Amino acid sequence: MRLRSLICLLPIAGFAPCPAADSGDAETAAGMQAYAQQIEQTDAKIEMVPIQGGTFLMGSPAGEAGRNPDEGPQRKVTVEPFWIGKFEITWNQYEIWGENIDIQRRKIFGTPASDLDKVADVVTRPTPPYTDMSFGMGKRTHPAISMTQHAARTYCKWLSAKTGRYYRLPTEAEWEYACRAGTSTRYSFGDDPAQLDEYAWHAGNSKMAYHKVGQKKPNPWGLHDIHGNVAEWVLDQYDPKAYKGLKDGVSNPLLIPTKLYPRVVRGGSWEDTPDKLRSAGRVSSNEDWKQQDPQIPQSIWYHTDAQGVGFRIVRPLKVPSDKEKTAKWEKTDPVQLDPVVE
Repeated sequence: MRLRSLICLLPIAGFAPCPAADSGDAETAAGMQAYAQQIEQTDAKIEMVPIQGGTFLMGSPAGEAGRNPDEGPQRKVTVEPFWIGKFEITWNQYEIWGENIDIQRRKIFGTPASDLDKVADVVTRPTPPYTDMSFGMGKRTHPAISMTQHAARTYCKWLSAKTGRYYRLPTEAEWEYACRAGTSTRYSFGDDPAQLDEYAWHAGNSKMAYHKVGQKKPNPWGLHDIHGNVAEWVLDQYDPKAYKGLKDGVSNPLLIPTKLYPRVVRGGSWEDTPDKLRSAGRVSSNEDWKQQDPQIPQSIWYHTDAQGVGFRIVRPLKVPSDKEKTAKWEKTDPVQLDPVVE
């Protein structure tokens, strides 16, 4: 039985009852439905889209226009079913964690902490940023930006504790599978970049700023801004030769990070040219993403110079065991500062 379900069955005096079950509970892939994840103590919801598992060709063919060598050789990859965010995580969803908004609302309204709240409250939260991390481009339903991969991963840990459902960043394979949505073209809508304005914010139409999520057409599986607006963190370490190390038919691949730089972002952003927004395009993080950070030591939470980087979340149908989380999905990065260090 899921933690969420177990807690909701307990008659705990003084605690608000759990909300009614939504369509996000499923035991099999056939039972998966779209749902909206409510974040308690707020009116924020994260819309999640079911993605059936399957096999696809990851990477780009040698003749694809705009292709980079790190996108090959193409490999046949299988991924298991998961839900993925319909949109990129927005500021009004991200700052509930980052600015303790849920805790503040409980204090204001005198609402007691639920059992899930108590678990979520001990998850580390980021230090206050030294400047407005939206850089004046807008908050609320605009995508959250400039966080490190560590911050995005910690947000997922908090959200998992907060909701009783297991959320994390997607792997490169999951991200590309969801982005392609059954296609094998340069973009999920075809090969012609002339159509890109209908689906994405990029350097040619963004007026050099990100935009509210969901204003462009979705891909065939209903995902908005999967190309452009902001590039999106995935779980993997970046290696330009990563695909050479994969065997055809591999299932659920993940290159577990072992060093701080470089990590992978996918999808391209509002400041990128169309070739960077291709389904197979890969970008690696680097130390220059902290160039404007004046703090000593520099923050483990913010990339001040990655104003085109955000993330979306996934929730696997099959919840990994604690042992599997420790060994793979949440393996501690030995070079990452201890997240309790402020």
